[in-house]
Amino acid sequence: MAEDLIRYDIVIQDALRGAVRKILAEAVRAGLPGEHHFYIAFDTTAPGVRISPRLRERYPKEMTIVLQHQFWDLTVTEHLFEVGLSFGGIPEKLSIPFSAIKGFFDPSVQFALEFEPGKTAEELPAELREAIAENAAAETAVETIKSVARPQDTAKDGDAARPVPAIAKTEKSKAPAPVAKEEAAEEKTAPSGADVVSLDAFRKKT
Repeated sequence: MAEDLIRYDIVIQDALRGAVRKILAEAVRAGLPGEHHFYIAFDTTAPGVRISPRLRERYPKEMTIVLQHQFWDLTVTEHLFEVGLSFGGIPEKLSIPFSAIKGFFDPSVQFALEFEPGKTAEELPAELREAIAENAAAETAVETIKSVARPQDTAKDGDAARPVPAIAKTEKSKAPAPVAKEEAAEEKTAPSGADVVSLDAFRKKT
């Protein structure tokens, strides 16, 4: 097979990071529509990442944040985004280059991007895998609630059933804002329904 001199894997990776940039820029402009919210995993050791010493000590390799209800001052430039979040009641400002992002997941529509060529959906960053698994568990809880709903809570005479609000667990601690978890379960994987775009298909074949 001929050598890939164009490096399609890099071209596609840049395009996907550009998609994340566009999504966040739209969130700055118009807010998060509907139930959309984002889990973003990133490499805390990557060049250009700016987080507090407290967070860097706690998350020396990778970190997952959630942009949903409680974040502020989201700004997006060509090469990075900045956002304010609260961790354990302490406000923090994070600056994250798009090149540092390892995973992007929107639980509301089960859409995910991962940026590690050669990895499968099961090998997404550990904290992002845990976030995906928690969201799947929350959706199961919703279905359980629906199945045991009292008769008066269900549709009658052809009326549409009242929608059950979507549930997305964003934290385990008492922090009021999206939480990055220090330890993630190694065996938790993405639910089969998630649309994960892998770069492996675009890698140079050897």
